[in-house]
Amino acid sequence: MLNIRKQLSRLYLSSVISNLTITGAWLAILASRGFSLVEIGISETVFHITSIIFELPSGVMADVFGRKKMLIVSNIMYTIATLIMIASNSLFTVCLSIAFHALTYNFSSGTGDALAYDSMKKARIHSKFERYESNQLIIYRVCTGISTLCAGFALTIGYKLAYATDLIACAAQFIVLSTLTEVNAKEKADEQRLFAKIAECFRESFIFLKEAKKALGLMFCNSFVGALDILLLFFLQAKLPEKGIPKWGLGVALLFMELGGVVGSKLILRLPKVGYKVIFAVTSALVLTGIFAEHSRSFVIMAIGGFIAAVGDDALQVRTNAKLQKMFPSEQRATLTSVESFTFSVIMIVLSPLAGFVFIYW
Repeated sequence: MLNIRKQLSRLYLSSVISNLTITGAWLAILASRGFSLVEIGISETVFHITSIIFELPSGVMADVFGRKKMLIVSNIMYTIATLIMIASNSLFTVCLSIAFHALTYNFSSGTGDALAYDSMKKARIHSKFERYESNQLIIYRVCTGISTLCAGFALTIGYKLAYATDLIACAAQFIVLSTLTEVNAKEKADEQRLFAKIAECFRESFIFLKEAKKALGLMFCNSFVGALDILLLFFLQAKLPEKGIPKWGLGVALLFMELGGVVGSKLILRLPKVGYKVIFAVTSALVLTGIFAEHSRSFVIMAIGGFIAAVGDDALQVRTNAKLQKMFPSEQRATLTSVESFTFSVIMIVLSPLAGFVFIYW
């Protein structure tokens, strides 16, 4: 029997374990090992290419085989990625590790939300999903901020020991995930019908998107605004030191900007009656404000701009995800959520070089 409180608590705990790591600043770790910016760029490209290839199949597998199983597969992929990174001694092995990190993201993105929504729906409390989504984003922002502050510690102890701590987290994560309760799991398919079920899930998902163009539009808009915010925070890591921020202040500034997401996630819950178009207009304006503030001569104003952009990004994320989950049929929930992640990856690949051009020449 489903215990909704325990189910949601375990999903929250799983998010804490997966996001709280001292190896979050992997770009800095690779740079400290002597890899050039070009090589680091190549590894990041490998991540996005892998994500694009496997995002939709992983969502389909979650709908066909069960969300709990795919979350466990995600944990296994992360364990493999960590072991390869510890043993890595070349760009090829680093890229191989990064590819498995991407698979970790693929098998978990949307799967946890799908399991949470269907669990809440079964318990007849799915109207509170927006609050759940808000809490998950708060966990992500806070843990990411703390991880950023720990970046210096990771560089001090060395990448092998730093990634060894991730193996401990993987073991703890496996225990937590194994206690989850599967919801709406399909009957086990025999080998002859397996591919037929996967193909059927694909077909029904795309039929839904074809008919529900509004859902596709929501995915694109949310992904575009989110990509702008992430790229802004990424480039601020490099631009803040150029504007004179003290070394000790960089981690504090990055944590401050992440906390903007916490404010946005909580603020949107106080505006349940405000229409989506108004929310989208206001949150987009907040992100654009952050982008303009990036070009200030003051690192204080730049950091405040990053905070404001994070407020807008997470507020829109909470409202959009809650709106989409209400529209998705349970049978294709993980697949359709993966479509949004796929859209985000495509937008990131397009915007990243353009953002780099603006960063250098504007």
